[in-house]
Amino acid sequence: MSVDFKSMFHAAAMLWAVAEDADEELGRGLADMLGALARFDYCVIFAYRGEARPIDLYSSFNRQDYHVFVRLYQEGPYLLDPFYRAATQPRPGVWRMRDLAPDRFFASEYYRTYYVETRLAEEIGFFIPVEEGATVVLSLMRAQATGPFRAADIDLLRKAEPLVAAMVKRVWRNLARRFALAAPSPQPASDAGSRPMLTEREKAIIELVLQGHSSESIGLTLGIATGTVKVHRRNIYRKLGIASQTQLMSHYLESLKSK
Repeated sequence: MSVDFKSMFHAAAMLWAVAEDADEELGRGLADMLGALARFDYCVIFAYRGEARPIDLYSSFNRQDYHVFVRLYQEGPYLLDPFYRAATQPRPGVWRMRDLAPDRFFASEYYRTYYVETRLAEEIGFFIPVEEGATVVLSLMRAQATGPFRAADIDLLRKAEPLVAAMVKRVWRNLARRFALAAPSPQPASDAGSRPMLTEREKAIIELVLQGHSSESIGLTLGIATGTVKVHRRNIYRKLGIASQTQLMSHYLESLKSK
């Protein structure tokens, strides 16, 4: 598509009038401005801070899609999302999901049990650290029927990053306070009833497995041998009395509800 400069400049001009913490106005203005540069089907903006439940700042979904992309996501799957991981490191800039995803992301339980429900062809995020450990992520999504972003689209979006970051930092200044006022978020629990407790290393391996990391990738991430990772994985399955990643995912999500 060609760049709609008139719409882009109009949306950019309107952004300067947005008041602090005006979530809907800023979100819609940013979506309009970026939509003049590249076509996308959905826009969602989350604020992340540590393991806290993400704050939904803006989204363009209808009610049904909102349930999948926001409500279900906030219930716990966000902890396995590559975008969440990048936001909490943080990794500023514009990133494609494929650039951040683990080596076996498309075979992961996170992908099979949650991400596949989104029916997305591609997702691109603007990662903007703001204050006191919080990061705002503006995600642009293209549905499978639309297809992935073109290289030219991504180039244009990356050129817009300084303006997007400046507007986000100007308007969303009180996110630490908003996280403090939010309800406590679920935390992964590793044991239930009389089951033996898992070690911290085993808990970390569970999350990496569910994110889509292979044993080799987990070893590199944690600085241990691949063989050691495989031993830990066998011990986890034995302790939990399970035999598949599907059961592991079910256990993980249930453990979030128990907190």
